[in-house]
Amino acid sequence: MIELTHDEEFAVLNLKRPQALNALSFELIDRIGECVAKAGGSGARALIITGEGEKAFCAGADIKELQNRDLAAQREGAQRGQAVFALLDRLPIPSVALVNGFAFGGGCELALACTFRLAMPNAKFGLPEVKLGLIPGYGGTQRLPRLVGEGRALEIVMTGRTLGAEEALAIGLVNRIVQPPGLASAKAFAREFTGYGLRALQFAREAVQRAFDVPLHEGLRVEADLSTLAYRTSDADEGMQAFTEKRKARFNDK
Repeated sequence: MIELTHDEEFAVLNLKRPQALNALSFELIDRIGECVAKAGGSGARALIITGEGEKAFCAGADIKELQNRDLAAQREGAQRGQAVFALLDRLPIPSVALVNGFAFGGGCELALACTFRLAMPNAKFGLPEVKLGLIPGYGGTQRLPRLVGEGRALEIVMTGRTLGAEEALAIGLVNRIVQPPGLASAKAFAREFTGYGLRALQFAREAVQRAFDVPLHEGLRVEADLSTLAYRTSDADEGMQAFTEKRKARFNDK
């Protein structure tokens, strides 16, 4: 139901449940967590997540699994999904969601948890839980406003409507629209940053993410701290030396 492979310098996580539009069963969520952890220690420089087939990246939760469960089980399920997707926040390498077709509900939330989102022209995004008398439970109400703002997030969540690739790009939900073949386009996008040192990429990501959690003066303190740490790496020494010598830097992630 899920496959983790290595393609050049990339780890590629492929949801392989096309007969169910790659819907998220609890088993699949657990496997995603295992694969994300494995990718982080694999030596890959970026993780690309996509879905098998042309119809769906991931059409959301498996609704049949959500029925007839008591409140404790429902809360445990939400926390389980949140915990797995939060692994992407702590992943030592950047992650890229390559969205082909539907990314609804939990599938949209999985994409939101990635560092970057790329949309194929046929991509469709939505958080339609309100249509079932529910609300998003795997982080959608928290990550979406950070990307598109409160007003747009409220509209998307409270109407449950579907967004196409062009609208998703216009409001900042996705970084780019890419053309087939999707994996090649995702790798080309990722190569824009995978040649840099992973330590600097981690510090940059953490600094930007903290901007949404703390007041400006605290965020500036975090930036100063992380910038100082970056100066203490051998990659910083190499980068500055390469600049003065007018050559390409050879980073070693240290």
